[in-house]
Amino acid sequence: MAVDLDHIHAIAERVAASLGVEVVEIELRGGGKSRMLQIFIDKPSGVTHEDCANLSREVSTILDVEDAVPGGSYVLEVSSPGLDRKLVKPGDFERFQGSRIKLTTKAPVNGNRHFEGRLEHFESGRLTLDLAQARKKFRASTDAPQKLEIELANLEKANLVPEI
Repeated sequence: MAVDLDHIHAIAERVAASLGVEVVEIELRGGGKSRMLQIFIDKPSGVTHEDCANLSREVSTILDVEDAVPGGSYVLEVSSPGLDRKLVKPGDFERFQGSRIKLTTKAPVNGNRHFEGRLEHFESGRLTLDLAQARKKFRASTDAPQKLEIELANLEKANLVPEI
């Protein structure tokens, strides 16, 4: 029997909402007896160890009762998404406006698929990226536009770039 990640996601979302956190991503890695179910959570003020422990305890109980991860043993790991967290949902792009991000597009934009810059604006499924502050290898050439609009539907992946 296959694992239904959508069902697991729904369980995690329900528990997360009751605890005041959001589910960023769920991944199932490995196979057989060495499977790991990872749930990444976040909230505006940052995730605490207690947030992770509470979600882990509640989700684990529900998953086991519902046999949502069939086939025996698995390891459940709940953690924050980290400083370089993935941006997936429209709400992620709204929340992190003003932050530095790097992204890869599905189809080339101005002849390139890899970009880094400041997420200047996000609205109606379109993000505006300011390329002026990108690291040298991602910086637009002098004749290229310094601001770029990209459709969310064209994103393959996007991550925050830590500014330490």
